[in-house]
Formats: sequence, structure tokens, C-alpha cells
Amino acid sequence: MDVHMNEHRSHAAPGTHMDAQPIRTPLYDIHTSLGARMVPFAGYAMPIQYPAGIRAEHAAVRKSAGLFDVSHMGEFTVRGPQAHELVQYLTVNDASRVAVGQAQYSALCNGEGRILDDLLVYRFADRFMLVVNAGNRAKDWRWVTDHAARFDVELSDDSDDIALIALQGPASQAILDPVTDADLGAVGYYRFAEGAVGGVRGVISRTGYTGEDGFELYVPAAAAEAVWNAVSKAGQPFGLQPAGLGARDSLRLEMGYALYGNDLDEEHTALESGLGWIVKLQAGDFIGRDAFAAEKARGVRRRLTGIRLTARGFPRPGYPIVHAGEDVGTVTSGVASPSLGGGIALGYLPAEAARPGTEVGVRIRGRVIPAVTQRPPFYTEGSIRR
Repeated sequence: MDVHMNEHRSHAAPGTHMDAQPIRTPLYDIHTSLGARMVPFAGYAMPIQYPAGIRAEHAAVRKSAGLFDVSHMGEFTVRGPQAHELVQYLTVNDASRVAVGQAQYSALCNGEGRILDDLLVYRFADRFMLVVNAGNRAKDWRWVTDHAARFDVELSDDSDDIALIALQGPASQAILDPVTDADLGAVGYYRFAEGAVGGVRGVISRTGYTGEDGFELYVPAAAAEAVWNAVSKAGQPFGLQPAGLGARDSLRLEMGYALYGNDLDEEHTALESGLGWIVKLQAGDFIGRDAFAAEKARGVRRRLTGIRLTARGFPRPGYPIVHAGEDVGTVTSGVASPSLGGGIALGYLPAEAARPGTEVGVRIRGRVIPAVTQRPPFYTEGSIRR
């Protein structure tokens, strides 16, 4: 096994002892020039919102399009004769079903089935790319390299050389078409193509985290500003808005998409976290398989559950969830939904209380606000093409 990490920046990867000062993405100067409010997130300086505000950014994505910097995400490349075997062993989904030009949502789990990270697996003709969460990058890299020792593979951490820009919203294809040489109409959901955007070669993936049609653009870090500017200019007639972490959070929560560190963690298994649909026991040997088989046989005791408030309230993370007069869980993610006009949340509940339609409550400032459990998504009018 050959391993290397690219360290072209002066900062170490997030999660190391050197990450006290937030790392700047290649688009940092653009964010500050646009008046973004920057905050530390997963070791990076990231825009939480721009002057228009979170609600305006959220609405732009739902109605037209928004542009996000997600360059903090990590990208690992796996090559070699046993690249597929390693990816199959590391991830809980069935990597053998991923075709060249396709992406797959999956997870890294430990031997107990607890979630180390959720990730995307991209299959190219000659390699795989694993896209991991920024806050887990160092941990994931150790996990992947430790388990790769017995496989004939070559690994590289290419995170510092890749910028990731997400164009999301129903107008995304119309905006991107004039500035790319790729045939976007031929790129289906969770598929990707290699092509140029604004004259810069990269990977154009029909994926996202908002519930809307859109693309994620993997481009060289050195050319990130050129790509951002080209897409921004093309999007002006459509009302394209730059969007930050605040809108990203409200958009993903309306879809019930889980966020690692809030809704997913090493305290819960993939089955408890609602990810049973990606755990493929028939895929052969993979880390955690025996634990998942045993857990499926006995049944899960708790589940990550969607909760919709039926009265006014803002269900913030950490607030208690009440069922039959007892505190039975806590909110892991919550927001006052801009699209739906009410409070929505995710939280772990005992299996009997997690059934859709169960009456529960969220304790907010000492008062229990009535709510009902619901299977996500909360928002069902998105423009995703499947």
C-alpha cells in the first residue's frame, strides 16, 4: 500500500493540534468581499450568512438557486488493483453496485456498527474518491489508512488541492449550461461527468444537500475563484444568491438530511440513525457487518426521528423531547422552517415513540410545545430529478 497526504497549505488538517486558527478556504477573500459573516466551523473559517440574510438565501435556493462554498469537505483518492475491495470493506453500502460515473451515499462504521462518518463514494474508471466531512477528515484518514494495510492500493488525501462549490436550486442547470462543456442533461441524479466550468477542468456531480436539483463542482483549489465568478455571473439573470451555513442547515433539515456531529455520531449505530437503507448485509464482508446482522435480528431500541411542532416554537438542539409526560430524548437538530412556517426537528426516541404520527412534545423554556413524529422529508416540493 502506498500512502501520501498533500500538504500544500501551511495549516494541518482539521482535528490536529495545529487547527486552533481556522483554515481559510480558497474562496475566503470572495466571502469577505461580499460582506459574509464568517464563523469557525469544523476547523475552517466559513460564511454563515451574507447581507441578504439566511431566509433570503434559503428562499433563493428553493425558488431559483444559491451558491455555496463547501471546500472544507475532505477528498481521499483510492487507486490500485484492490481499490474496489478496500472501499467495499470500509463502507456499509454495496460499492459493487456503483457504476463508473456514479456516486453513492454510504457510511464508515466501526465494528459495533456505530457511525464514524457519512460520506459519498465516487467511482471513476481508474479510481474511487471518498468525500468525507471536514471535522472527521483526520480521523477518517487514520481509519482508512489503518485498514488499507492488507490491500494492494494507493491512497492520497487530496483535500487541500480540491475546492468544492455547490450550485443548488431549480435554475441550476440553466445557470450552469452556458459556462460548461459538459452535457448536463445527460448527468442524472447521483451521477457525474468530467468537464470544464468557466474554462476550468473538474468534476461536475448532480448531487447536493438541499433537496433541490443542483450540482457540486470539484475543481482545483487554485482556480476556485475563477469558477465561482463564472457561475455567479451566469446566475445573475436568475437571481442567484451566495448562501452560507445557516441556509445550508435549514435547507437540509427541511429534507430530514442528517448532519454528522448533530444527528450522526459514534454513540449511535447506522440502523438507529435511520441509515438502514444503505446497510447492505448481502454485500459480503465489511466492517460492522456482524453487529448489524445481530441488531437487525433483535430490533433497534431507539431511532432518529422527525418531529414537527404543531404550535409555535423553535426546537433548538439540546431541548428535551417529551412523550407520555416523560423526557425520552433530546433534539439533535432543529429550526423554524422558512418554507413550512413552523418548527421542525430531528431527535432520537425510543422505538415505540418513534412511530410516525405519535404525539410528543418539545420542552422550550420550561413549556412543552406539542408536536408529532413524522417520517422526513418535511418539505416535499423540491426540484430533484431522479
